[in-house]
Amino acid sequence: MYTLHETLVAAAIPLRVMAKFGSQVFGHPDSPFRYAPGSERIAAGSELLARMVKHYKKPAWRIHDTEVGGQSVKVHPRTVHNLPFCHLVRFEREGVAPGPKLLLVAPMSGHHATLLRDTVRMLIRDFDVYVTDWIDPRLVSLAEGTFGFDDYVKYVQTYLEYLGPQASVMAVCQPTVPVMAAVALMAADNKPLPKSVVLMGGPIDVRAAPTSVNEYAETHSLRWFDINVISRVPTKYPGFMRRVYPGFLQHSGFVAMNPDRHIDSHLEFYNHLLQGDDDSAEAHRAFYDEYNAVMDMDAAFYLDTLRIVFQQHLMPRGLLNVRGKKVDLAKIRDTALMSVEGELDDICAPGQTVAVHELCSGIPAARHKNLLMPGVGHYGIFSGRRWREKIYPQLRDFVKAQL
Repeated sequence: MYTLHETLVAAAIPLRVMAKFGSQVFGHPDSPFRYAPGSERIAAGSELLARMVKHYKKPAWRIHDTEVGGQSVKVHPRTVHNLPFCHLVRFEREGVAPGPKLLLVAPMSGHHATLLRDTVRMLIRDFDVYVTDWIDPRLVSLAEGTFGFDDYVKYVQTYLEYLGPQASVMAVCQPTVPVMAAVALMAADNKPLPKSVVLMGGPIDVRAAPTSVNEYAETHSLRWFDINVISRVPTKYPGFMRRVYPGFLQHSGFVAMNPDRHIDSHLEFYNHLLQGDDDSAEAHRAFYDEYNAVMDMDAAFYLDTLRIVFQQHLMPRGLLNVRGKKVDLAKIRDTALMSVEGELDDICAPGQTVAVHELCSGIPAARHKNLLMPGVGHYGIFSGRRWREKIYPQLRDFVKAQL
């Protein structure tokens, strides 16, 4: 399946070149063809076609500066810690004292960590931010072994210990479960805990508010997923023969959840090009450059997550074990806990994340906080105007109050 996909991508190269050529010939200001009748439609259609058959690579962070104390400060993303499946990236602010340390755990669920660009832009104003920049498994040699749920938990523990006890941790969506497991295991071992834990729209207990995503996972067996969505990495990549859930299949699933929305978005893009609305067209390009850039997921982690989170609900049932150790969230005492949910979230519906507070019964009531944001979907929790203006100020104040 993966090899067939790569063959089709290669076969589409001539079409992509022709479409890009048509866009430039009939759309570039210096081209005489731009002023021919109907040229704007040819140029717009050509660009739309070129983008539909384009192979999207991992985007850059594109974060070069921030504002601290009313002053513009340069920012430099630097890798400070390497593990086989992840780079820990620190966003260093030039010429100012580091803020409180905060570990932002990005999802390993199809998209690159750069999907959290808007999240990082706000956090670096007030915090010394470290981000888990997961490596596409197809780029990791099979000699490094597989990467499962237990490995994810271990990576989070490693990074928390690397940052020290004064750090806070924030998890967006899928990593909320392994992050809570890591903190619970650290508490059981009497290790210093992060000052605060912030969970953003995550599947702590999917039984609380099932969505179509949860129902799909529950109505198919692990064997079905193994047969139908797992493939091996082709020969052209360093991870040759690694079993993965390919990014292109994940992307198909993302689109299939809201096909009408994506069709309308592309039609609007075509019309923006015809109307010369460059700002709207550029916003479309920026969003889909990120949305269409997908990465594979190691089969072990994908199947583990399906079983642990979506089928057997091991954490909320108190049955989760990691590397032979029982995960008991009630043992967490010396940290503060905040959950954030979006009213319109159709991936992790309201109720799934807030369930963590009942499980963390050892944390004093005064150190619990839940924020349910009206009119916000899944991506709006950590990106966009409401994230910047409504959610982030409360998150910032909660985390800083624990220091």
